Amino acid sequence: MTPDPRTSDRDTRAHYAPGPAEPHSAGPGGGVGRTTVVVITHNRREELLRTLRLLGELPERPPVVVVDNASADGTAEAVAREHPDVTLLTPGRNLGAVGRNLAVRRIRTPYVAFCDDDSWWEPGSLRRAADLLDRFRDRPLAGVTARIVVEPGGREDPIVAELRDSPVRGPDWLPGPALGSFLAAATVLRTDAFLAAGGFSERLWLGGEEELLATDLAVRGWWFAYAAGLTAHHAPSVLRDPTLRRIHGVRNTLWFCWLRRPAGAALRRTLHLARTVPRDRASLRAFGEALAGLPWVVRERRVVPPEVEARLKALSRVQRTSTARRYVG
Repeated sequence: MTPDPRTSDRDTRAHYAPGPAEPHSAGPGGGVGRTTVVVITHNRREELLRTLRLLGELPERPPVVVVDNASADGTAEAVAREHPDVTLLTPGRNLGAVGRNLAVRRIRTPYVAFCDDDSWWEPGSLRRAADLLDRFRDRPLAGVTARIVVEPGGREDPIVAELRDSPVRGPDWLPGPALGSFLAAATVLRTDAFLAAGGFSERLWLGGEEELLATDLAVRGWWFAYAAGLTAHHAPSVLRDPTLRRIHGVRNTLWFCWLRRPAGAALRRTLHLARTVPRDRASLRAFGEALAGLPWVVRERRVVPPEVEARLKALSRVQRTSTARRYVG
């Protein structure tokens, strides 16, 4: 169900992330006051508390904003009790990725690092990310995406190879391989770029929501880059519904294609998905939900310019053979 964008948000206490709108006087090496970490959560109290503990131990001491998407497991109460320094937002319903929008509107730092309730940043990575964005403040670098390490065990996530070997061609000044999209749980973005593009779509809710935002930023001239010197850790939660994630992932991919890509490219992607997704009720539901959204998709369709479509076309070739982005579950 698409959340109502008019939903008001309620804070459990009037505590907002401190820090000026410009980098802190500690300078480019300090990291203090430059980046706020935003976490969305739903019914993962213990995992969230672990993440908040690890974030609280970071040398950068970043302000943290948690958006509790209507958890029923005592998450909000536990955060308020055990982490009183964290800004806690309770919108009263599950807003999915749109919960991040609520948080970003409140932060006062120039950069925002997204984080899931089952992921966290490695010490020093937020400082290095802020240093990179500071260094390229006069260039249209919207954000930098980190290397992802899967816990327990510390193995590299399969998606990292795709980031490192990105087929997207970018300008020479980028600090790493150009990316056509980003991974929210492992990316630090410019706050002003995120807000100017409108943040994550209320329509998509959750599941591949980054692709639409990244594309809209690309249309505005922004770039994303992979930065191997940054690391985010991910301990995939067992408290997830893989089938629902697949439904949303397939549906949102279809919506994105028909919202932004030329008809030929959108049709080819649609046919490829129809041939390759599991033939079951979940896939049928995903295509049904996508079709039900056709009226608003037609109203809001804005085909990207050729230079942005070239990036999407390059990514499509990788996505068709990717082992890290399969629609299963």
